[in-house]
Amino acid sequence: LNANARGASLVASNISNATTEGYGRRSLELTPSSIGTSGGVEIHGVLRRSDPAVIADRRQADARLGNSSTLQTFASGLEDAVGSSDVPGSLPMRIAAFENALIVAAANPSSAQRLESVAHAGANLARKFNDVSDEIQAGRQAADRSIGLQVDRLNQTLTRVDELNQEIVRAKARKGDTAALLDERQRIIDGVSDMVPLRMVERDNGEVSLFTRRGAILLDGGLKAEIGFSGKNAIDPEMTQAGGQLSGLTINGKPIDTSSAGVFAGGTIAAQFEVRDEIAVTRQAELDGLARELAERLGPGGPDATIGATDAGLFTNAGVPFTAADEVGFAQTIELNSLVAPGSGGTWRLRDGLYAASQGEVGDADLLNAISGALSEVAPPVSASLDPSARSYTNLVSSFVSDVAGARVRRDSEQTYQAASHLALREMELAIGVDTDQELQRLMEIEQHYAANAQVMSVVDDLMERLLSI
Repeated sequence: LNANARGASLVASNISNATTEGYGRRSLELTPSSIGTSGGVEIHGVLRRSDPAVIADRRQADARLGNSSTLQTFASGLEDAVGSSDVPGSLPMRIAAFENALIVAAANPSSAQRLESVAHAGANLARKFNDVSDEIQAGRQAADRSIGLQVDRLNQTLTRVDELNQEIVRAKARKGDTAALLDERQRIIDGVSDMVPLRMVERDNGEVSLFTRRGAILLDGGLKAEIGFSGKNAIDPEMTQAGGQLSGLTINGKPIDTSSAGVFAGGTIAAQFEVRDEIAVTRQAELDGLARELAERLGPGGPDATIGATDAGLFTNAGVPFTAADEVGFAQTIELNSLVAPGSGGTWRLRDGLYAASQGEVGDADLLNAISGALSEVAPPVSASLDPSARSYTNLVSSFVSDVAGARVRRDSEQTYQAASHLALREMELAIGVDTDQELQRLMEIEQHYAANAQVMSVVDDLMERLLSI
């Protein structure tokens, strides 16, 4: 009767926690108890049902899905910032608008409105470079902030798992029920399984040790690792981990490799480092290279003979002449020369020369055609960040846009595959969890057993009364 009552309580607990994360189905551990002609059962404890192999595989899938989702999010955001050739306001459209404005102005160079349109198109192009660069740096800043939050959470989790280990050991020593503690430990570990691929090793005393899949010790026998990281409030294009301006990770004060080959590789922490230190840095360098190409094609030695060797060209570095040493981060500071800025009254310089002393023939379209020709010229790019193949400026930009879009497509494909894999493993894990139909069937069996035992007790009671009445 006691066993049946306890069993009914466990069935109720299973059903009420069927959707609780980390909950392991409970069942009674019973053994026959017979002394002489007496029968019955003894309750040896409560068994918590789980499949460590399936849980381990699902945790690996958590990390892979988190990694691919993080990279896909950045790739998608960058593609949205750059835009495609059919989206108004995109980088390719801004380039096309600038070239079209030059062609239209060359058809009637005396038109102040058309020259003003060239100035507006040039200013909009420069601002687009600024906006895309800002988006890249915002992505790096968000990655840095995310790393800091995840490291804090990981340290807190290791502390909590260590405490639960000790509680479980003490509960087992006094032969208490550890199922609830095991549920809580699994739930807490699952909460960080997407951050880093984990390997959990169960010890004989009920403790677990945690390692990364690449071998770093996080928790073992009461020895808890302390993960270190220092975030930045602001990140500029010049700041890198290799240069010492950005923080890496440490374990117990010792620096570790944070690349895709490091001990934390495969989870969201490694993905954020990849975004901050690799992908975003590469994209920023390519964007800076495009901005430099634009400035140098239309700068000293270009189509405008009035621009001296030390003068600022049509596009400047925040108002000052651009030099090769300014390439890193140039996309963030590029702007149209103020001499021909919209509304400045100097747009005639687009026709007569940036540093012309006075206006020339209003019908002369040579410089406007030459500027357009400089953009169309097929030549190797001056920046080492770009493919060295000789191409026009429009083709250089198109190649960059295609690479960004292609990267997003690849990330989408990888994320979709990892999501499907994760779902399959999650369903396998849920299949060994609580089945409410089975639990209700078990409850009916318990009810029948309880009724049978109650009938036995009733018969015994009746027999005892007859014996006593003789």
